[in-house]
Amino acid sequence: MKTRLLIGALGAVFAIGSAQASGYPDRTIKVLVGYSAGGAGDTIARIVTGAMSQVLGQPIVVENKAGAGSSIASNAIATAPKDGYTLGLATGNIYGVDQLVYKVSYKPEDFTPINRLASYPLILAVNPEKGPKTFQAFMAKAKANPGTMFYSTSGIAGSPHTSSVMLQDLMGTEFTHVPFKGGKGALLAVAAGDVDFSMGTAPSVLPLGRGDKVRMLAVSTAERSQLAPNLPTISESGLPGFEFSFWFGLFGPAGLAPDVTQKLADAVAVVLNDPEVQKRLIAAGSEAGPFASPAQFEAFARKNGAQVLEGVKKAQAVK
Repeated sequence: MKTRLLIGALGAVFAIGSAQASGYPDRTIKVLVGYSAGGAGDTIARIVTGAMSQVLGQPIVVENKAGAGSSIASNAIATAPKDGYTLGLATGNIYGVDQLVYKVSYKPEDFTPINRLASYPLILAVNPEKGPKTFQAFMAKAKANPGTMFYSTSGIAGSPHTSSVMLQDLMGTEFTHVPFKGGKGALLAVAAGDVDFSMGTAPSVLPLGRGDKVRMLAVSTAERSQLAPNLPTISESGLPGFEFSFWFGLFGPAGLAPDVTQKLADAVAVVLNDPEVQKRLIAAGSEAGPFASPAQFEAFARKNGAQVLEGVKKAQAVK
């Protein structure tokens, strides 16, 4: 009830500031999600769009179109009618990684960035008995023994693999990759002591870390995360400049009317500033992350997408 009251109050202010698009929306909005129901992307989409529907005054329906690293859904977003009634969840992969890995035909210019919804860090996890106790000790071991530390990932060119390659490059050392078919197996290998470490997603690592199955050393983001505020960042722990995060944003097809884009971006900002929505996102293993404008979001997404693309190219090269 408190959430509805707060969103309703914020929505009244939002409505005044968005009068230029007063005719929109007048019917149900569909949001395409390239992940299976119950996954991180799907959960984030449902939390945010459920609250947005209260602000916009129209239902928002999530439609799952999983497969091919979410590129099936991204293609459907890019080719959707430009009326604002078909939107979608996407990541920085639409800025080059999808084209490289999945050979898709769409380009970054085929999308209208609206706003970032949420993000989460990767967490460097080691075995609680055999592994180093601090990131500084981890880095010292890695530099002193290039090629002898094994790391597990969910597969070639995924975020855990890409971030690990970026980590070794910035450290000036070398790790040995052990790919698994999924993040669960990769982290269980760390817990069992079969590999030295893994850069796992926060929703996957946190339960194991809190259960003392793995030791969490640091987060990959530029700043400390609300998800694990006591964990230092890799950057502050001795590797300045290292930054990697995974995020989800709301996108429409290219050519979306600027007033409609702005109204949607404002609605995202309204709901993500609601403390109850923030709590629900944190419980789901992510943090609210809206930008002040679509232009700011686009600048971030393009820069981040280019950085990740370079990391993926290196990850594919080293396998």
